Order: sequence, then structure tokens, then C-alpha cells
Amino acid sequence: MNSPSVSQHQYPHQNEPAWLRSEKAIAHNAFDAALERELQEVIREAKQKASQIKEPADLWDLEHCLIQRRKEIDRKYDYRVLATQLDLVFGRLLREKWIHEDDLRGLGGG
Repeated sequence: MNSPSVSQHQYPHQNEPAWLRSEKAIAHNAFDAALERELQEVIREAKQKASQIKEPADLWDLEHCLIQRRKEIDRKYDYRVLATQLDLVFGRLLREKWIHEDDLRGLGGG
């Protein structure tokens, strides 16, 4: 990810990688695609659970499930974390199968 022309600039955090514009685009596209895939899965699950609601308690169970998923997704898909912990974020998304290695092609100069 480092390029001689890019690494000459000063960055606010010394441990942050120097990003090429194309790498930023790849990272953001992969991140956004993972978020969209996961949200589509949440929608599918919510529709399935909603179709099985028989009584008011079931409705509140669905609400609780959605609130928990939103909190999880909000923590996982935080752009501030992406910028500082790229390897951890993409490692998790790969492990959970929300992104694939092909989504990251072009990152790291490799």
C-alpha cells in the first residue's frame, strides 16, 4: 500500500497506511458491498420472522432481534474503525463471508 510518492506526505497517525486513491476506492467499495449484503440478509430474516408472528410477544421479540442486529452492524461498519484497523475489519468480514478476496483485489500493491 505504500508508494514512494504517497509516503512523503505526513499523516495524522504514524501507524496508518498511506493510501492510494484507487486503494481507498477499493476498500470503500468492498466495505459498502459487505454492509449491503448483510443488510439484505437482515431484511430476509426479518421478513421470515414477521411472517411467523402469532401474538404480541412475537412482535416484541422481532423488535429486540432487530435492535440487537442494528447495534452489531453499527459497530462492525464504522468507517472510523475501517481507517485505523483495516486488517481486522476486512479479516472479520472475510471470515463471516460478507466479502470475498476478489472484493479486495488491488489493495496492498500485491
